[in-house]
Amino acid sequence: MAEPWQMSKYAIDPELLPWLDMMPAIDFTDAESLARKRASFDEIGSMIPPYEATHPIDVRNELVPGPEGAPDVPVRIYRRAGQEGAQPGLLYIHGGGFVIGRVDMADLAAMPFVDKLGIVVVAVDYRLAPETPFPGPVEDCYAALVWTANKASELGIDPARLAVGGESAGGGLSAATVLLARDRGGPALSHQYLWIPELDDRLETESMREYVDTPLWNRPNAVFSWDSYLGEGKRGTADVSPYAAPARAADLSGLPPTVVTVCQFDPLRDEGLEYARRLSQANVPTEVRGYAGSFHGSTMIGDAAVTQRAAADQLEDLCRGLEVAR
Repeated sequence: MAEPWQMSKYAIDPELLPWLDMMPAIDFTDAESLARKRASFDEIGSMIPPYEATHPIDVRNELVPGPEGAPDVPVRIYRRAGQEGAQPGLLYIHGGGFVIGRVDMADLAAMPFVDKLGIVVVAVDYRLAPETPFPGPVEDCYAALVWTANKASELGIDPARLAVGGESAGGGLSAATVLLARDRGGPALSHQYLWIPELDDRLETESMREYVDTPLWNRPNAVFSWDSYLGEGKRGTADVSPYAAPARAADLSGLPPTVVTVCQFDPLRDEGLEYARRLSQANVPTEVRGYAGSFHGSTMIGDAAVTQRAAADQLEDLCRGLEVAR
């Protein structure tokens, strides 16, 4: 019997359909299911071939000072070998629904950015929920941003061209980190890149209500994700912080120019679109990219034309947002 997403219910891009049976099943329901997914995460990563760079890239790991009273934060720094002068910098925050993932996930995104654009990437290995709920993960990301800005000269980063970006939960953490930077008086940022971001704990958008069985990410997973991040019983209540769920922010003015991307069959689609609308309304230069027939995480299928188009767009958007000379 065909899976629901293989039926006419979702008009998934025909190039993506043959790969669905090989995609990892992600179904978070409880602590036991989460432990199983974490244990199998290496297997998921092994499905994706490593990036073959055309330039030598130096990669090193560092520990940076964490939030007050918290452990140091591991980061991974990527830079072209032998590159001279200050380059644009990107603080990159990986996805994983706030509950899975590690800094190794950044390799897939960071290596092409460094190879093709020549920028410096600092990827954050933030603590995960539910063991570390809000505000721990976003404070880790903000601490890494502060360190990156303070060490810009040593890292070969131009502080006037520093951005924050990430995907899925990393997109939500990126938006929250940028809000913290605005409200705490720095560091100054020139751009934010929010790829399929997880922004709203209220789970009330049309796409979130409807997409209960879409591949990789769906409403049940989102429920578990937010309950883990905020703590049981807090999701959807009136006192959730905008630094946890950026869609809650009453004021989006004064934020850096932004790109928001969404996938058609993604429960996160409408919260991304709404955040972009509100940024535009707040006079923040904002662009939106949406990909027909795609679903959350479909970029793992690298040979599909929609994935290749999205990857090219991402490079172009970062090139423009970070004023990369090409």
